[in-house]
Order: sequence, then structure tokens, then C-alpha cells
Amino acid sequence: MSAPSTAPVALTNADLPAPLTAAPADSPVHHVRAALDLRLRALLAHDPGTRDGSDIEDLHQMRVAVRRMRAALKAARPLLDRTWADGLRAELGWLGRALGPVRDLDVLLLRLRGEIATLPERERAAGAQLVASLDAEREAARAAMLAALESGRYRALLERLADAIRLPLPTPSATQVQPELIDLVRTEVRRLRKAVRRAGDDPPDQTLHDLRILGKRVRYTGELVEPMLGARVKRLLKATAGLQEVLGDHQDACVAEERIRGLLDGLGEYPDAHVVFVAGRLVERERARATEKRGEWWAAWEHVAARAAEI
Repeated sequence: MSAPSTAPVALTNADLPAPLTAAPADSPVHHVRAALDLRLRALLAHDPGTRDGSDIEDLHQMRVAVRRMRAALKAARPLLDRTWADGLRAELGWLGRALGPVRDLDVLLLRLRGEIATLPERERAAGAQLVASLDAEREAARAAMLAALESGRYRALLERLADAIRLPLPTPSATQVQPELIDLVRTEVRRLRKAVRRAGDDPPDQTLHDLRILGKRVRYTGELVEPMLGARVKRLLKATAGLQEVLGDHQDACVAEERIRGLLDGLGEYPDAHVVFVAGRLVERERARATEKRGEWWAAWEHVAARAAEI
């Protein structure tokens, strides 16, 4: 395991003003600002643990905070100065890409090692041999992640985010008509609904993954209006989380199957027969999971559609 970073976090929650709150009567832009404040505090809270690496949940929560800030900026684009919002969103995208590989490997290793532990004892060594190269891959990804977190670019991003919550957010011309927050949610729901119609009865795996991303946008945008609309939006968020879970499980199975095949290819022209056998068993399990989840996604979508009709 690579040594934990000893560099201090450039910014902490103690450096921020008092947490922002947003009441139903506040402007839509203030709700966006409060959402950025909440997510920045989460990012900063999990930064030390991400650097230390002792609990993989810190990295997960830090990555989620980045994703939610990006989603809020994208959904609120009509409310904000687009050059400012797009620039900040691009930098958050850079940070997300720095965090992503380690998190993805954490999930994959946890998944595969859990499966290998359920195999008969004589097959576990072959399973360990199959996934051994993932540890080296994770170490390299972690080193790159730590370099990003210790960079001037990361420090500058934190300061930009802190400035965004210290001062009112930049907005377009006062003469430009701005939508209400609920309209932003309805726009994301329409995008998801259109994509579901285009997907057809038996969509490819990539299409299901794309639907998951669109569902995530509905969920994250819905979080902006939850303080204003309460129970109706909470029901939509719960339904969308259910759709995300089904499609996320499907995607995880597809990715795991693909990576297992790649790991087997990386063992050379004549891999150990026991390793090949174990890889086949693992692939079979992942394919069965993907098939199971494929059979569940439509019902999960119908639940989202019913809740979306309420708003």
C-alpha cells in the first residue's frame, strides 16, 4: 500500500463561514449556493480520510460530493453565468477523474474478493492469482490521486468553491428570464423519459448505463428543490434511488465480467487451468446478476414515472 499523504489539506471547514441554509421562499440561485456549500463541506470532511486510505468510504463520499456539485451546476446552468458555471464544473470533472480510478478499483476488488471467498478452498488460490494485478493497478492509481490532491490545481479549486459560497453566485443578465427550480427537475425527468422510450424493450448494456446517469441527474437536481416541495420530491428521490440501484448493480456486473476477462488475457497465452476455471465461474456469476437486474429495471422505471407525475 502506498504511503499516506502527509500534506495538509489546503482548506478545511473551519475556514468557511457559517453553513448556509435555504428556506422555501429563498431564490432558486440561493438554493444552488446552499447545495454547493453542503457538498463542499462533505468534500473537505472526507479529504483527510481519502488521503490516509484507511477507510475506503471516505473516498466514496468525497467522490459523491464532487458528483453532486457537478450535477447541481449542470442543472442550474440556466440560472447562472454559464462561463463561470461551466468553468467550475470542468475543474470538478478533473477532480472526479482523479478520484474515480481508485474508487472503481476499491469496488471491484471488494466484489471479486468477496466472490472468491465463497469458492471451495482449493479454488481460492487461483482466484487470488487472477486478481493480484489489480493491487498494483490500484497502487498506481492511488499515487496519481494523491499527486492531484497535493497539487496547486486542487488548492485553487477549493478556493474557487469557497468563494462560491462566501459571495452570491454569478448570474446572467437581469433581463433574462430564469426558470424555477421545479422546472429544472421537470427538464431532467423529460430527458430521462425520452431516453427510456428510445431504449426500447431490450436495450444494450451501455444504454442501461446511460439511463442510470440520467436518473442520477434527476435525483441530484431533485435535491435542490426538496426543501421547497417536501414529500412529493422525497418520493421521487426515493424512486430514482431505486432505479439507480438496479441499474448500478447491472453496470457493476457488466464491468466485473469485462475486467475478469481482461485479467485472464493478461496472464499470457497459457494461463493456469485452475485460474481459467475460476475465471469462468466468476464470469458466469456476473452474467447471471446482470441478467437478473436487466429483468428488474423496467418496474423500477415505472415507479419513477409514477412519482414524477406528481410534480
